[in-house]
Amino acid sequence: MRHRAAAALALAGALALTACGGSDDGSAQLSVGAAYMPQPMSDLAAGFLTITNDGDAADRLTSVSSDVARQVTVHETVDGAMREVESLDIPAHGSLVLESGGNHLMFEQLKRKPKQGQKVSVELRFAHSDPVTVELPVKPATYRPTTGH
Repeated sequence: MRHRAAAALALAGALALTACGGSDDGSAQLSVGAAYMPQPMSDLAAGFLTITNDGDAADRLTSVSSDVARQVTVHETVDGAMREVESLDIPAHGSLVLESGGNHLMFEQLKRKPKQGQKVSVELRFAHSDPVTVELPVKPATYRPTTGH
């Protein structure tokens, strides 16, 4: 019985230490997932993804570029109205979700129209973190993810 109690205490201590983890230097720790682009039907396209911050400091998405478009802008949607913004916040220990009907990327003046099955490379730039390059798979124009966003 003592052996089990000691093992339980050791496990609880290890879990408590793990829960205190995170970035040691107080910086953002960004990762990107659930990325995609619906196949564009005009010279505009949208991009969707989730940026997760496992770090102790907030950051901001400040700009995006891609070789597929002359310009990529960041948009927020409030009360159904879309508008271009200079940046979007990524909270510490939180995430920024870019989703259909919400905040998103807008690819303007496409140089070529990506087709379903292709990938579009984008570079995400942040206020404090290093840039991140992401490959967005091109999905059908009517694609709606069943999980995530």
